[in-house]
Amino acid sequence: MNQIAAVFIVIVVVVALFVWNKIPVVIVSIATPLALYALGILNLGETVVGFGDAAVIFIATLFVVSEGLDATGVTAWAGRFLIAKAGASRTRLLVIIIALVSLMTALISVNGAVAALLPMVVVIAIRLNIPASKLLMPLVFGAHAASLLTLTGTPVNVIVSDAALNAGGRPFGYFEFALVGVPLLLGTMAILILFGDRLLPHRTSPTIWRDLSEHARTLVEEYALEDGVFRLRVRPHSPYVGLSPSSIDVKDYPGLTLVSVQVAEEPYFTTPLVAAGDFVIVSGEAKAARNLAADKILGFRSEQAAADVGEALVNRNSGLGELVIPPRSGLIGRPVFPGMVTSGGELVILAVQRRGENQVGETVLAAGDTLLLQGTWEALDEGLDDPDVLVVDSPEILRRQAVPLGRGAKQAIAVLAGMIIVVAFDLMPAVIAGLIAACLMVLLGVLTVQQAYRSINWTTIILVGAMMPLSTAISKTGAARLLADGVVAVVGAAGPHALLAGLFVITALLGQLISNMATALIVIPIGLAAAAQAGISPMPVLMNVAVAGAASFLTPIATPVNLIVKGPAGYHFGDYWKLGLPLLGWFLLVSTFLVPVFWRF
Repeated sequence: MNQIAAVFIVIVVVVALFVWNKIPVVIVSIATPLALYALGILNLGETVVGFGDAAVIFIATLFVVSEGLDATGVTAWAGRFLIAKAGASRTRLLVIIIALVSLMTALISVNGAVAALLPMVVVIAIRLNIPASKLLMPLVFGAHAASLLTLTGTPVNVIVSDAALNAGGRPFGYFEFALVGVPLLLGTMAILILFGDRLLPHRTSPTIWRDLSEHARTLVEEYALEDGVFRLRVRPHSPYVGLSPSSIDVKDYPGLTLVSVQVAEEPYFTTPLVAAGDFVIVSGEAKAARNLAADKILGFRSEQAAADVGEALVNRNSGLGELVIPPRSGLIGRPVFPGMVTSGGELVILAVQRRGENQVGETVLAAGDTLLLQGTWEALDEGLDDPDVLVVDSPEILRRQAVPLGRGAKQAIAVLAGMIIVVAFDLMPAVIAGLIAACLMVLLGVLTVQQAYRSINWTTIILVGAMMPLSTAISKTGAARLLADGVVAVVGAAGPHALLAGLFVITALLGQLISNMATALIVIPIGLAAAAQAGISPMPVLMNVAVAGAASFLTPIATPVNLIVKGPAGYHFGDYWKLGLPLLGWFLLVSTFLVPVFWRF
């Protein structure tokens, strides 16, 4: 069988299987290079080269950096900020998201911008009860449009600029791409706002968390903790002033347990030394709390709102864990009581419920009982990792959503900023910057090694790495050149605008199946030859290739970022083209008619 025909058959089968969506996409993607190897089109090295590609490794590092931002509450903080700015307006929310991803894309490229903002947009979707499918594709498509704002927005821009210089002309300036990039971005934003809601699926991925941002208040109300947790304000003459929080002891007050010490006006951070105006948070009996307040010169508030108690119990250093005693648990028959400290000494039992009713005094545990525990996040993670209990809501997810700018947030932001600066100013290759950033997330204590491993979406990594050999096969066999030459032969004599339109079509179509970098490298020499034959400047032809290379809207395999959002949004293969076609049409119009305005034939 002719190798070009074999490649076309493989492409058709792969696309059909992706659209069918009955076989796992990972299996289809791995089978693709295996089929090309079995047909003798690729050798062994070419079959597995994608898994060692710098782009694949960079994407993996971006998952780790993104996890660091998410785990420390940076994305929760950014999500709250955007929600506060956008309010209930879908239009305002989309404008802010697209503006933010555009700024980051201009600085660090499409892949880095989408990976960094993905968790934040998911948090926003959860918080506003909007399907993630309504926000994640606009995030990605906005980033594609924004890649034409600067030279570093996408590697294709660099390839095109170098080609212009090698063709005997001048390279494109750093911001010169914005002449078409700004109209592309504005038109993309308008299409997303006007048609996005109707053309995007209303779908939620099973992996998306539910909103736990107000979970602390819910637990306070459900377990009736308003009368059992007290915030005692430290007065100027209190003996607690100047002490470290660890030195405060309430063991002389039976029925009372120290929960935490918090800085005044800032519930998310603890203080190294207690000062006047700070709060001592205790749980237990009201009488004991009043006695402590009187003895230690503390302000006593007998009534607390659920929100205040929630802030007292869920903060930067400590949180809540709700668990259920399952049948055959080793804890059945053990006596517990509110205020009891667990055997490890780091968790406090705040409440015990049986059949929805709070238990007072000592209770012998039975199957189905629920307990509410309070302690440090580290103690909750370790103490609730026990086969004898069932955790209702993961403390880790609660911390991410309910505690903005938690422990390690400054380090995570510094690592991200450093990576952005290094990549934006091309101080080192992006993959090296990403590897250093990922390692720093672990070395600085932002993430554990296990968290870093778990953060990588291996499905995406396998998909990207396994599909890269298809690009090699299309180039190696001459299939891409055959298609491109055919288009040029058909439209080349119809005038320069028709030539631009023809090159756009072949570039955009190839770009839906192979990387836009590979597509650009294939089409650029053909376009330059056509420009020379037609007697026109190569500049509009090369800018046309850059615009078409960014129009990767029709399939999830078109670019890595299209794949990154597929899982979290629950997208299917056929979801992309519905919104992608109008955008592709807009890019075609700009490329055919606006590009020659700025770069004359």
